[in-house]
Amino acid sequence: MNKRFIFGITLISALGGLLFGYDWVVIGGAKPFYERYFDIVNSANLQGWAMSSALIGCLFGALSSGFISDRYGRKPSLIGAAALFTISALGTGYVSLFTPFIVFRLVGGLGIGLASAISPVYIAEIAPASIRGRLVSVNQLTIVIGILSAQIINLLIADKVEPEATDLAILNSWNGQWGWRWMFWAETVPATLFFVLAFFIPESPRFLMKKGANASARKTLARIGGDRYAEQEETAINASFTEHSSRINWSKLRSKKIRPILLIGIVLAVFQQWCGINVIFNYAEEVFTSAGYSLNDMLFNIVITGTVNLIFTLIAMRVVDSWGRRKLLLLGAMGLAIIYLAMGICFFFELQGLAILSLVLLAIATYAMTLAPVTWVVLSEIFPNSIRGAAMAIATMSLWIGSFVLTYTFPILNKLLNASGTFWLYAFICLAGFLFILKKLPETKGKSLEEIEKLETEN
Repeated sequence: MNKRFIFGITLISALGGLLFGYDWVVIGGAKPFYERYFDIVNSANLQGWAMSSALIGCLFGALSSGFISDRYGRKPSLIGAAALFTISALGTGYVSLFTPFIVFRLVGGLGIGLASAISPVYIAEIAPASIRGRLVSVNQLTIVIGILSAQIINLLIADKVEPEATDLAILNSWNGQWGWRWMFWAETVPATLFFVLAFFIPESPRFLMKKGANASARKTLARIGGDRYAEQEETAINASFTEHSSRINWSKLRSKKIRPILLIGIVLAVFQQWCGINVIFNYAEEVFTSAGYSLNDMLFNIVITGTVNLIFTLIAMRVVDSWGRRKLLLLGAMGLAIIYLAMGICFFFELQGLAILSLVLLAIATYAMTLAPVTWVVLSEIFPNSIRGAAMAIATMSLWIGSFVLTYTFPILNKLLNASGTFWLYAFICLAGFLFILKKLPETKGKSLEEIEKLETEN
């Protein structure tokens, strides 16, 4: 096994995850400042639209990812995502009006939608079965690194805000005029790097064989694991295509055998968002100020949450191929249900400060070790070869629909139910997710993509 080659192309393709994480979270640190700049502080609807607008782009990016990646390949799709990230980072920081700001957030969302669907699929298709879980988790690791990078950069860029500062004072400060712009502009560095390096990775061997380019696929497989490995994989991959056309057939997604698999993918994707953890990243200002922290404390606490996120993602990478996917997802769903119940109690009785921060960190640790990486691993491996791109597009699109609903509704729910009721609602959703995983999800660790396909279609 050529580990240097495998890890090299994995890291390059996972840069899509890093940009996904950065673009997704940078807006949380910029939020207190661009809201003053665009004068939307007193509009919950416009605040929700600013935070969730990128998700509309994510929907279209994810929806188109199946067609683009199955028609043109995984590699060109990743290059396109890198270009969109670059354009979005430059434009979002440049604009001076709210509508163009939203437009460039939508462009960034297209990049997120493409990268979130294609990066894990590409990694799964080049990874040997024995380490596939760990390699696909690298994509989640880079997402977390992107999140932490955004949090640190936001903290370094933002000047200290005086506790008694008015909205007008913040608007006229460095933060209100330029700081939030540089938070977005900083993304151009990794975006440009991703764009350049993506030209040097090989195309997915499974995509190549689907298109009949067996010689090129065999060459890549041989570089991954040697001639014998290439021969075995080529035979298995060809066998998985014997009953399927190499053309995209969307009607297959409605077949009796595929529908249960697609349902699992959709529910897991939506649940990863509706479990509620992303509101802590996107609405950190509301969560931490509700717990009694100042704006300066909020920016520092966000970095702490990002550090915990990184540490426990590394732990997840160590155990995902030994503990198994199903066990980790069950642990995450039940763990978050209990934590959210406790958070709701703390907010209900107005317990502030360390109690809330500790529960937030525990929730992020649980999510980072379970639902965050393992959902992407499962989605990248449960769909049959012939429809993987299209099915992954639908699952990822469902994820971003769920994310949009979560992000847009949080400020509204927070006003209607208060923080306590909102987190109790998330606790109920996590319990429902636990029951679904317990009943429906099979274990997939240690099996090749073709073995998983055979197991699912037989059941």
